[in-house]
Amino acid sequence: MESGAGKHWTEEEVKALLSVWAEKNIRKQLYGTLRNKGIFIYIAKRLQSLGVHRDWKQCRAKYKNLKYEYRTVKYAHNSGDSSKTMKFFHDLDAILQYEPATQFTEEDANSRYLAMLSPSTAPEITEGKKKNNLNIVLHHTVFSFLS
Repeated sequence: MESGAGKHWTEEEVKALLSVWAEKNIRKQLYGTLRNKGIFIYIAKRLQSLGVHRDWKQCRAKYKNLKYEYRTVKYAHNSGDSSKTMKFFHDLDAILQYEPATQFTEEDANSRYLAMLSPSTAPEITEGKKKNNLNIVLHHTVFSFLS
């Protein structure tokens, strides 16, 4: 079986990927992880044991494409357009419906805003945490809102 980068995924290969992706420990590792090469190396090895020969980059690309297409269809459905569809939508819905959405309470926003203004007075909030893009966006949003 050829496993070139341009080779389309068969229905069986996608089903195998979805079965591995559906495992709770895999979903948990994939959620919120940006540096996920190791997870996809593991997924590729799991797929090999199921007879699917894809490398980690192919697995990650397929994962991203499926997730993007799912979200596009889901958004259309939520907007009232039920004509938009995709193969494996229901499988992906079962996997992704439990993915926690990032929601901040007013208390979270206030704590982060105060920590940004005076980190020395709120060490328990800022110590040992890296500033990531989400925090920067949140700080900017809170600051803009309060200005």
